Amino acid sequence: MKTISILSALCFIILSCTQSKNSDTDEQGVSSSKTRSINAVKDFEIEPFEDSEEGRLAEYGQSLINETYKYFYEEDGEKIGNHLACKSCHLDGGTKPFAAPYVGLTSVFPTYIGREDKIESLEERVNGCFERSMNGKAIPEDGKEMKAIIAYMAHLSKDVATEERIEGQGMGDFEPPMRKANLEAGQLVYKEKCQSCHMEDGHGLKLPNEESYIYPPLWGPDSYNDGAGMSRILTAAKFIKRNMPLGTTYDNPQLTDKETFDVAAYINSFDRPEKANKELDYPDLSKKPKDTHYPPYDDDISQEQHKYGPFNF
Repeated sequence: MKTISILSALCFIILSCTQSKNSDTDEQGVSSSKTRSINAVKDFEIEPFEDSEEGRLAEYGQSLINETYKYFYEEDGEKIGNHLACKSCHLDGGTKPFAAPYVGLTSVFPTYIGREDKIESLEERVNGCFERSMNGKAIPEDGKEMKAIIAYMAHLSKDVATEERIEGQGMGDFEPPMRKANLEAGQLVYKEKCQSCHMEDGHGLKLPNEESYIYPPLWGPDSYNDGAGMSRILTAAKFIKRNMPLGTTYDNPQLTDKETFDVAAYINSFDRPEKANKELDYPDLSKKPKDTHYPPYDDDISQEQHKYGPFNF
């Protein structure tokens, strides 16, 4: 009996040591079998890229997201699109809560997109950004760059615990005032809170002797085009409320809903590049958001009200 007890104790010690070794970290300090599981973007912490083909591809994707303007050119050397970067809107490389983060997106897609009235892949959604927010052209879905961008998004999503949307995705809630946007009030907010970074002319601030921006243009020829989501004032207002001015956090906004509404309208009152064939967006007009500023519509509301409100219809 004593021998059996000693053997049992030894087995227990060996098993405990093995489990402890496997559940902690290896010699490089990388977690082996213990996995994190997150249910909100605020809990996300980026992990090192693996020393593997997939890890190196994801790391390249991170560069494409953060320095987009350096990588996408035509064969003749012409820039594809503007000089923004994906991180201009997807802040902190797509990891900031309520700044359209990428965290968890690979589980959400494919998903229905009303603008095209179809189930859309993540690759198609990325190309929508290239064509609209970047004011450029779609890139090959089977090309290295697209695969790298998707690999980076997958790297950010691997610890997400659900296939449903999680807290912090998208841009959060916003309650617009039931009135037309006040452009004069928006101009005052812009001067006080925005123009020190984005400049009085709204054309952004570039790095010295560089093509890239420290702070991106909000209108003008190098900004997002008029088919981008940000050209709709309710979408822009949601983003601004949780993220602007610089230093704002999702849980501590610095602007009221009224201020956000007016400054979003002011920003989108200026000229910007035109997206061709916008009239083909939203084949099912019943899915067209109220603040879509270009026709056709399935109602009798004026185009001006669709752009500036009130959105009480």
